[in-house]
Amino acid sequence: GRLLVRCPAPGQWVLVEMVQAFYEAPAYHLILEGILILWIIRLLFSKTYKLHETYKLTEKEKEDLIEEWQPEPLVPPVSKDHPSLNYDVVTGPPSHKIIINGKECINFASFNFLGLLDNERVKEKALVSLKKYGVGTCGPRGFYGTFDVHLELESRLAKFMKTEEAIIYSYGFATIASAIPAYSKRGDIIFVDEAACFSIQKGLQASRSFIKYFKHNDMEDLERLLKEQELEDQKNPRKARVTRKFIVVEGLYINTADICPLPELVKLKYKYKVRIFLEESMSFGVLGEHGRGVTEHFGVNMDDIDLISANMENAVASIGGFCCGRSFVIDHQRLSGQGYCFSASLPPMLAAAAIEALNIMEEDPDIFTVLREKCKHVYKALQGTPGLKLVGVPFAPALHLQMERSSGSRDSDLHLLRSVVDYCLERQVALTLARYLEKEERFLPPPSIRVVVTIEQTEENIQKAVSCIKAAASTLLK
Repeated sequence: GRLLVRCPAPGQWVLVEMVQAFYEAPAYHLILEGILILWIIRLLFSKTYKLHETYKLTEKEKEDLIEEWQPEPLVPPVSKDHPSLNYDVVTGPPSHKIIINGKECINFASFNFLGLLDNERVKEKALVSLKKYGVGTCGPRGFYGTFDVHLELESRLAKFMKTEEAIIYSYGFATIASAIPAYSKRGDIIFVDEAACFSIQKGLQASRSFIKYFKHNDMEDLERLLKEQELEDQKNPRKARVTRKFIVVEGLYINTADICPLPELVKLKYKYKVRIFLEESMSFGVLGEHGRGVTEHFGVNMDDIDLISANMENAVASIGGFCCGRSFVIDHQRLSGQGYCFSASLPPMLAAAAIEALNIMEEDPDIFTVLREKCKHVYKALQGTPGLKLVGVPFAPALHLQMERSSGSRDSDLHLLRSVVDYCLERQVALTLARYLEKEERFLPPPSIRVVVTIEQTEENIQKAVSCIKAAASTLLK
């Protein structure tokens, strides 16, 4: 006969192996496992919280607690002497002559570069428009806020700038701050100059893109960052294909009064395949033979720049801003530009005023030559001001005077510079301090007095202002 051997079931084998492993395991291992098992059982069956005896407060105790409670302040305390809380009040138009606190002064503070703010032709066109359309629009462009005068202004701006299309915004600050996040999204990369103005900074913040700052006007530093990014892209080509890259710069920097090296930026654009956004609020209506800005100044082709933006609150002496470029680029903002889609459109009278300002700029391009010559004259005259350092390029219409030697305290420097402004104001020369949101600025510029040049200022006005500034500096900055 055959010998039959009965094999245990699989479950029995497992049990046998477990018992065998139990006997072979070291004692410390068994103790540790036992503690862990007991801890798990305790956690499973214990309550997650303990009930505490509630103590009922009397009405008097409640009242006492309420009386003692002090809420945290909504905002930090601000001194009543803070400059932003003490206004110099203007009565009348802030044109060549400005009345401040009841005193008539020569205006070296307002960005009325071409003197169009109080121009009779501009005012007449605005008045006709006011009577035809009323004061405001009470609706964004997509909700009965598009008037024929808006379309005319957009067409005129595109023609003036020699681009395919333009789009207007009702608020200058919101123009570039809306344009940047319309194109650059989370995951995209933006290379930005450290001296970029506050509206650019807000646009960067809204885009939620990855921001890389390069040193002011330092093309070697920018190229270093672009090379680093190129190496990153080579490691991850799939990600690189869907990541958009931008360079954002100003034509004339409002905080430093110098010009961007646009030809070099264009070379880097094509070498590293990035897009350029150019903010021209200080250079539009100022630089170039016909006032088209920094592109015309350098002779750079408009097609080399992906987007140009500028406000209409400086040279044009109106309100709002515009972007211009190729049609498919600009049309995207009509769907995605937050300031365009959600703000009430530009009041028609201000659009009419801007159109008439463009007419004057086109009819008399010599005004740009006059402005540049006056800028150079003021720049030369302000050289050697005791205790103050002149910052900017000779053709900038808004220069900065900074402390030659800082006192070591920003507040102290501001106080000294304010005393210079007040000294000049008493002698009927209106200057202003450059103002910043100190806690918000990414790279806070040093304190400065801003000196603004316009075509309306006469040789006598300039001489008086320069003499006044130098006398104030000699007296107060010892």
